[in-house]
Amino acid sequence: MIASGTTSPAVLEQLQRRSADPKRRILFTGATLVTMDPGSGVLDGADLLVEGDTITAIGPDLSRGGAVVVDATGTILMPGFVDTHRHAWETQLRRIMPDVDDLGAYVRSTLAGYATVYRPNDMYTGTKLAALTAIDSGITCMLDFSHNSRTPEHSDAAVQALIDTGIRGVHASMGPHFGDWAKQWPGDLGRLKDTYFSGGDQLLTLRLAALATDEIAGPSFAYGPELSCTAKELGIGVSVDAVFGASSSKAVEQWAKDGILGTEVTLIHATGLTPAAWKAIGESGTTIALAPTSDAQIGLETAIPAIDEALSAGVRPGLSIDVEVALVSDMFTQMRALHAIQRMRAANAVHGTDQQPARITTHDVLDFATLQGARTNGLAGVTGSLTPGKKADLLVIQAEDLNNMPLNDPIGTVVLGSDARNISAVLINGEVRKWNGQVLGVDLPALREEVHASREYVLNTQAA
Repeated sequence: MIASGTTSPAVLEQLQRRSADPKRRILFTGATLVTMDPGSGVLDGADLLVEGDTITAIGPDLSRGGAVVVDATGTILMPGFVDTHRHAWETQLRRIMPDVDDLGAYVRSTLAGYATVYRPNDMYTGTKLAALTAIDSGITCMLDFSHNSRTPEHSDAAVQALIDTGIRGVHASMGPHFGDWAKQWPGDLGRLKDTYFSGGDQLLTLRLAALATDEIAGPSFAYGPELSCTAKELGIGVSVDAVFGASSSKAVEQWAKDGILGTEVTLIHATGLTPAAWKAIGESGTTIALAPTSDAQIGLETAIPAIDEALSAGVRPGLSIDVEVALVSDMFTQMRALHAIQRMRAANAVHGTDQQPARITTHDVLDFATLQGARTNGLAGVTGSLTPGKKADLLVIQAEDLNNMPLNDPIGTVVLGSDARNISAVLINGEVRKWNGQVLGVDLPALREEVHASREYVLNTQAA
């Protein structure tokens, strides 16, 4: 046994040396556990035991027998964040249009422009950069809405990037909106499943990705009975993007009549929907992925994240990053944006009256970013909380850093005080992916060269 914290090279060496042992035991001691498990809550000065890839026990004074002991005193130990929707292939173009005017400007520049010249290796580079950045900021599970699958090789490259980074990845596959492509989607989903997703206990899962209506890219990408049938035949979930406004509301109502809503379906954005659409969503158990900064910054439909509408319908949503060409990369910002926007709306709605605002809390947004995100991605039994039996997807936040000390409220500290610099360790499926504040296994100079070369190719080829 070696006892030291998540900055210790000796502990890391011991963990890595024993990583191939399926019975390896890791015991975190003395942490403030923010479990996000409704039955456990917050535990002060507690321990957490990982055996192999699984959390097996939480509580005070757990047995140290045979474990690598990690002294987590002065830290917050919590489940990893879950991103329910990110277009990872775009990442080498991040912040290329920070002041994007509207959805049309994004579609014209990125989907009808840059996307059309992407090669498989550009898909790989963008997706890898997104996944590594996610891990660095504490996101242990990421749904990649991969809607630039121009050939089978483009899809293979995106999946391989998830494999190579070690993230818990959800590959949601869709063909491209514009330009030449092999028309292999959705037929290629079967090959993808057999090649990469046939195991019963693995880091990767597969979903079908679609759009709400035919307004952006035509009828072949619009969710309906045919695509629902494809997903059911393959036994995979469905993620539907661009769900906003009157036309999407009509589509949602029709899906309810067709019986193709449900817990295996996720609707992304859900902004500006009608009460009838929300009724259908709530009654069917359909999940929702909100994109707080995307709705507000790009100005999607009403530009207001639909948190109040979701909660009124009985839906606790997941949160997502969306497009890094114009938005931030981390979950801390999503939580804070949603927290501030909802509380502003709640206070404004009753201003000048004697009514009390119906505000969400920091616990709510952390729940959305962890447990509800896992449920939205179809992985509620796998990740999203520090629950014995779930996989060891967790992160360690330094609670005594300059910007966090003293620790008064653990959840408030995570949501309102912390950022990626405070994350000293990240484990995914029991494997250490970040330690002492650094993502492991990354040759940063080589990655930087790869990213720049891909960006230059895309920009120069698209411009030509």
